[in-house]
Amino acid sequence: MSPASPTEVCADESEKKTSAHNSPRNASVKETDTPETIAEAYQKLNLGRDISSVRTVSTSVDAGNCVDGNDKEGEQFKKNSTEKAVVVPTAEEMTKNCNSVVAENSEFEVVSNINGGGSGKTTSVLKPSPSVGMSLENLVEVSSVASGKNSGSENGSATAMMDEAWDLLAQSYVDFKGQHVGTLAAVDNSSEALNYNQVFVRDFVPCGLACLMKNNADLEIVKNFLLKTLHLQGWEKRIDNFTLGEGVMPASFKISYDTQRQKEVLQADFGGTAIGRVAPVDSGFWWIILLRSYTKCTHDYSLSELPEVQRGMKLILNLCLSDGFDTFPTLLCADGCSMIDRRMGIYGYPIEIQALFFFALRCARQMLKPEHDGKELIERIDKRITALRFHIQNYYWLDFTQLNNIYRYKTEEYSHTAVNKFNVIPESIPDWVLEFMPLRGGYFIGNVSPARMDFRWFLIGNCIAILSSLATPTQATAIMDLIEERWTDLIGEMPLKIVYPALEGHQWRIVTGCDPKNTRWSYHNGGSWPVLLWLLTAASIKTGRPQIAKRAIELAEQRLSKDGWPEYYDGITGRYIGKQARKNQTWSIAGYLVAKLMIENPSNLLMISLEEDKKITKPKLTRSASWTF
Repeated sequence: MSPASPTEVCADESEKKTSAHNSPRNASVKETDTPETIAEAYQKLNLGRDISSVRTVSTSVDAGNCVDGNDKEGEQFKKNSTEKAVVVPTAEEMTKNCNSVVAENSEFEVVSNINGGGSGKTTSVLKPSPSVGMSLENLVEVSSVASGKNSGSENGSATAMMDEAWDLLAQSYVDFKGQHVGTLAAVDNSSEALNYNQVFVRDFVPCGLACLMKNNADLEIVKNFLLKTLHLQGWEKRIDNFTLGEGVMPASFKISYDTQRQKEVLQADFGGTAIGRVAPVDSGFWWIILLRSYTKCTHDYSLSELPEVQRGMKLILNLCLSDGFDTFPTLLCADGCSMIDRRMGIYGYPIEIQALFFFALRCARQMLKPEHDGKELIERIDKRITALRFHIQNYYWLDFTQLNNIYRYKTEEYSHTAVNKFNVIPESIPDWVLEFMPLRGGYFIGNVSPARMDFRWFLIGNCIAILSSLATPTQATAIMDLIEERWTDLIGEMPLKIVYPALEGHQWRIVTGCDPKNTRWSYHNGGSWPVLLWLLTAASIKTGRPQIAKRAIELAEQRLSKDGWPEYYDGITGRYIGKQARKNQTWSIAGYLVAKLMIENPSNLLMISLEEDKKITKPKLTRSASWTF
């Protein structure tokens, strides 16, 4: 969360381009029959290192086994979590010869350097690397020979930037009764604290992951955070005269000293002091996801099996799975209920919340015990996962072919034979998306509801869809294709755009209510957020495209430390430090650390990624599929 508020489709690889500037890319989709292993991908990247002896072992994250109530998924989760992998070449070797491989295959275009250095230097556009599909079964652990805080440097010494990042992260630790329980949102003494002196649930997730992934893992702070926020969940949550649902998790908390009782006390915010007073829908989902990451890293199942932890998960899920008037499996949300915690037109069924909901359901499915009412809840989860995945994969997906279909839609259709199921008016398609959509690539749009499609690109929802396997293997590949095709728009000079494009003019006035903080290309309205590096890196590694992440990380390294680790950047390409951005923003620091730790040791991906669940029945889709099934 921004602490400003306490709130699949690959181009057919068999069809090669015959010219760098001619012949449009083939827009057809082809499912990969046999995913490659990471080791095979390394070989094709011509690392100049013998890996013929590499032996891979299964590190399956999600078995998805549940037969007639005899739940074995949790047991399989435990088994798979303890498997060790064999050391293979480092990711630095995997990526350093990427450009030469591309050149050898004559598959590159020369373009101007977009880094804004003004040197006239040229670089080759990165092409898709060998894909490992969406399977993690053969993911192997990359060599980690470093010592000390930086767990990835081949020569055993941490870079100055990594050292600085670890030091700054440690300075942000918050203590409660002698124990680390979280991290401050920012440590910027040059600006008024506001609510940046609090511990935000969503902000702590990359911090917690960094603590879990480093060589000498700091497990206690993550465990303490999980338990302390769980304790806060049990508090009575009132805003004015209304009591919030029992399962709501706090947006943030802070430590204060009670002079009367002469002791430290916790103060939690459940949205009552947020901009717009909106409860954080995503906090509970992030808490479940981090709990699963902790269990995967430590193999400490005693934590997730504690009665109070089991109860906490059930309360969160019961809140989301309760019966209502919904005709869709998606969650209806208010504006400002997620990282975008101000009015930005995401009310309805935003992709970020739906992807996190799916991710949390699958994580909880692994950790919930079937005793007592657990078996019934697990059955409800299974049904919702199937329905939600079908809905998002079909109704939220947009690529060139589907956009053309929508462009030709008829309206006012009735009955089950309707093609335009949501009665979307073709004239409502914004001009920008017609130019933005490449022939190769696609993405999940921001929102779908009756007569409304929000065509904006939201990075978090799309990356989480890849990591949770909400996206099909083909869709996941297409999302990364889109990022490559629209690098300047989505990455620019400083990674990464949280949303694209920005709202401007009359649209900005109506949608944001003339929000002076969300002006065009600033903050949540098209701003560039370094924290999102870790999500891009994880998605890139999972889809077998680590060079995308490495390129983005290198961009960030040019300025991020020199600029004082800002919260966000402004401008069309993210050139300028955000006008209200805090310095030493903790999740900007942690996002960089997690990205580096994953790119240097891809086995860390297993903490934050799930395999495609083969048990989920779904129709086989193609790019040209309509909305009629």
